[in-house]
Amino acid sequence: MNFASDNVSPFCPEILEALTDEGKSNAPAYGSDDISQQLDTAFSKLFGTDVAVIPVATGTAANCISLSALVSPYGGVVCHPEAHINEDESTGVAFFTGGAKLLTMEGPTAKLEADALDQFIAGQVNRGVHSVAPECVAITQATELGTVYTPDEVNAIGDVCKKHGLKLFMDGARFANAVAHLRCHPADITWKAGVDALSFGATKNGAMAVDAIVLFDTSLKARIEQARKRSGHLHSKHRYLATQLLAYVTNDVWLKNAGHANEAAAVLADLLCQHGASLAHRADGNELFVNLDLGLADKLRASGVQFHPWPSLGAHVYRFVAAWNTNIAQVRAINERIS
Repeated sequence: MNFASDNVSPFCPEILEALTDEGKSNAPAYGSDDISQQLDTAFSKLFGTDVAVIPVATGTAANCISLSALVSPYGGVVCHPEAHINEDESTGVAFFTGGAKLLTMEGPTAKLEADALDQFIAGQVNRGVHSVAPECVAITQATELGTVYTPDEVNAIGDVCKKHGLKLFMDGARFANAVAHLRCHPADITWKAGVDALSFGATKNGAMAVDAIVLFDTSLKARIEQARKRSGHLHSKHRYLATQLLAYVTNDVWLKNAGHANEAAAVLADLLCQHGASLAHRADGNELFVNLDLGLADKLRASGVQFHPWPSLGAHVYRFVAAWNTNIAQVRAINERIS
């Protein structure tokens, strides 16, 4: 079984069916089609407030294009060192923003804490044009270490941003897994908590290739659309991105898929712990970070289980990621192969 990443999964039947239906006829290009025109309404209903939705094909584009509208070329983005925008987007943020700098601060299990954030921002040395002033805070939901911010935690960070006049951005590549874990309304951890923009992940959770930039500050829409076009991320056959997103949120497919992935991860965690493993920290979503001795790691690999070492957490820590299509019966069957 492949637990290397949720990116290895195929797209789900609901999205395949929607794409097949939409692929039967011509339609206007560049977002002028009927499907694309439904996105703002569908997502406004989902979040319980008026939003603007701009689809892109990758999470990197969603993150970096969003930040290009929230921070100036000479500004700073506060984030955790483990943040995807810091560890995995190369120099994408600087490229898309025209030079903005990432200002990293530590926090437990890849989470920023409001009090520490307040002190960090207040402690930035202001040397005028010689220094970089924070203009935005970026948090990840769920985090790169599989933990989830509660509504109270996001609200507290939002309050700090308001206090210092900063924008708040949320990288939601695994937003669905976080909501499925919290069982809260999506509004409770986004706009009600002060989030200005969200990258709403779909590719990891059943889509073919699409993430959405969701703007709670809808005044940013024109600027984001210009940045998307300038960067080469406006698809001519825009309707196929929109089709995926509409199928994803219709009948809560996004939550069903994420809930299954979370459940599969929990089943796997229990199984591994029964064989002497231990979690490096609490697992809230579909990612596990597990302490394995070499013997158990070798047994798992020999049985066909794929996973990655995660040396930043320790010499014997490994990451396992469950997906929307992980077969839970097959997860339980691993027990027989490693006993």
